Amino acid sequence: MKKQVLICQNRTCKRQGSAEVLAAFQAHPIADIPVRGCGCLGQCGNGPMVLVLPEEIWYSRVHPGEAIAIIEQHLLGGKPVGAMLYRQFHPKN
Repeated sequence: MKKQVLICQNRTCKRQGSAEVLAAFQAHPIADIPVRGCGCLGQCGNGPMVLVLPEEIWYSRVHPGEAIAIIEQHLLGGKPVGAMLYRQFHPKN
């Protein structure tokens, strides 16, 4: 599976600003890494949720201004942004 980014666009995440997060990612397109809005990712109340596949790296409470950090550090640099990881799936070691 090729790398892709999913950004929840369901009700709760939308109220928390996920449409703006999606727009921020789409404003900085990366060749061969599609960014898509998606339905509920099942983590309501912790959004906006961003999921990077196929690695299954989850980011929670993402603000539009943080999209560039994920793009530069994770998608282009290969290193997840530790401070932004969703702790339910990525506990601190």
